[in-house]
Amino acid sequence: MTTTDQTASLPTSSKVLCALYAAISLAALIATWSQNLAYSDRGGQFLVAFWADTKANAAARSITADIALFLLAAAILMVVEARKHGVAFVWAYIIGGCVVAISVTFPLFLIAREVRIARTASTPLTIGDKAGLVALSIATAAFVFWVDVV
Repeated sequence: MTTTDQTASLPTSSKVLCALYAAISLAALIATWSQNLAYSDRGGQFLVAFWADTKANAAARSITADIALFLLAAAILMVVEARKHGVAFVWAYIIGGCVVAISVTFPLFLIAREVRIARTASTPLTIGDKAGLVALSIATAAFVFWVDVV
């Protein structure tokens, strides 16, 4: 069965969830790499300059530590879930998270996981879950806009 055949047979709720994950991944790619490209003029010093700036002040250090620890927790979850549900190439998602951005690859992993389990497991969301996720999405979009544009 091809990937197209697999996604065509997904329930609508899984398709919507995968579309949301894909949108988050794309937004993360744009938001992170629009900033990373600011270091492109540094040549071989790209990584040195980038990592030095992650320690520029308390806020940079806080968010850097936060993301690093999230990456660790996400990696543990990804490996456990990949093994439980038979999701292939889990370490590619983890390595991609270190090289590209975990905010890009974690949603991609979640798509692969959803495609794998959608037909066998149902996890309906409550109204509170939906409202909370909408509120979190709006707050996150506003935060990313503030960080990258304002």
